Amino acid sequence: MFSGSIVALVTPMTADGQVDFDSLQQLVAFHLEQGSDGLVIMGTTGEAATLSLAEQYAVMAKVCRQVAGNIPVLAGNGAMSTSDAIAKTQFFADLPIDGYLTVTPFYNKPTQKGMLAHFTAVAAATSKPIVLYNVPGRTGVDLLPETVAALATIPNIVGIKEATGSLSRLAELQAVCPTDFSLLSGDDATFAQFLLAGGHGVISVTANVAPAAMSAICQAAARSDKTEVVAQDQRLQALHRDLFIESNPIPTKWALWRMGLITSDFLRLPLTQLEPINIAIIEQALQQAGIHYQDRNSLSGVV
Repeated sequence: MFSGSIVALVTPMTADGQVDFDSLQQLVAFHLEQGSDGLVIMGTTGEAATLSLAEQYAVMAKVCRQVAGNIPVLAGNGAMSTSDAIAKTQFFADLPIDGYLTVTPFYNKPTQKGMLAHFTAVAAATSKPIVLYNVPGRTGVDLLPETVAALATIPNIVGIKEATGSLSRLAELQAVCPTDFSLLSGDDATFAQFLLAGGHGVISVTANVAPAAMSAICQAAARSDKTEVVAQDQRLQALHRDLFIESNPIPTKWALWRMGLITSDFLRLPLTQLEPINIAIIEQALQQAGIHYQDRNSLSGVV
């Protein structure tokens, strides 16, 4: 079962837009040291939509070598069409990943019947575990609990990242899915309550910049320590909110750059860098979470 604090990892880039493998190595080391329970590579936060398949493969290979089996690595393999999702799955097949994160097909708005057929076909293309990814705000479709229940009968479909932010949706999934089916929050703002209600973990954007705190919350939830969960999560609420003040991962990359963990906050078009009007908002969120960052003018010294 995939569980705990799993990071939806950004893909660092140089100022001229190339993948920054040195910064990537630094980021992965940071998460291994800070206690993250897993990594998602080439999800939404990783800007998979603007990287070539060759670049995606190279990033995954680099991460897998560095992680060396110490924590699980999930690879994003989602696509608009079933044939493309299968092709991506097979393209990554020889990598030592622990499974795939497969988002609902986006833009073309398939029916529940279509999504059932889609995920069934993708699962048949691999023996590795698949975690479904439901994020209606991004894709325009909602993978409903009855469809998830049907997919959960397929042996290598082992969980779901549920990003509706609805705790009632969690209860619906719990009612129809096997007890060993991983229920992972995809919504940082509500993930603590998701865990306290019986969820198994989170695939998180906030964990990019606050991995130790996110891991501590997951551990407290596993102990059923509600007081600790709520207290720890309260410090992160501004981050949960403000890391989405612009399209993800714009604010997260800026924060990581200011923390000195990546050398540039570059994003490939059509995403652009953080608007100056939002800088103070992210700074305040970092301060509330107790996260140190570098001075914006000199990028030296610690605030």
